[in-house]
Amino acid sequence: MSRNSILKILNPVIGIMMLSQILTGVFGRQIPRWAFVNFHKHAGVVLGIVIVFHIILNWNWIKANYFRKSSPSKT
Repeated sequence: MSRNSILKILNPVIGIMMLSQILTGVFGRQIPRWAFVNFHKHAGVVLGIVIVFHIILNWNWIKANYFRKSSPSKT
């Protein structure tokens, strides 16, 4: 599977997981404590792992855009 194919799956998964983290955080007092602990905390760990994988897959783009050497400015 190509890197772009993986990212096409991974990016929406990250979006959905972030939305679920926000919603469980906001409505944490309305859901049972066991559900909050099992879903919010554990899904947060999985979200962190998925984000690290996302950064690894995009590392070449990150290097090219953020760590490039700036050329001397012409004045």
